Amino acid sequence: MLTVPTRSEIRTRPLESPRLLLAPLEPADGPDLWDAVDWDHGRACRFSMREKKTLNLVGVVGLETFAHPHQSVELGYWLRRESTGQGFMTEAARSVITWAFSRLNAHRVRVAAATDNHASLGVIRRLGFRFEGISREAERCHGRWLDHAVFALLVTDPRS
Repeated sequence: MLTVPTRSEIRTRPLESPRLLLAPLEPADGPDLWDAVDWDHGRACRFSMREKKTLNLVGVVGLETFAHPHQSVELGYWLRRESTGQGFMTEAARSVITWAFSRLNAHRVRVAAATDNHASLGVIRRLGFRFEGISREAERCHGRWLDHAVFALLVTDPRS
């Protein structure tokens, strides 16, 4: 089993190479990283989800793993625990999918969720994705292997 040290352990004993000091990323690194690297260029496009009234961050939604020759992308998302059950993810994902088909010229959007992640599977169902199969033991989470249900939506599919 892999052992991951805590941030404080690495902070007190950073890694060093002949010319570099390697320390955990900190919030203060954000502006430097933003200026230095276009993280997602050509591979992904991620959006913060903020509630309009309060501007509170409720989650992230995005398109990843752009397969340009095939006009295919993967939908990915996460939601803060206190923001679940309010329809935020379905609303945000629907907007991103519409954008992918209408503005990015995507032909196919793929999404996967653990077979026991009923909340995520509900979002996928509400968005009209079609089931394609199971990826066995696709993710290791909390000491156990999880199967993923895989779905896709084509630009030509009817959407709800």
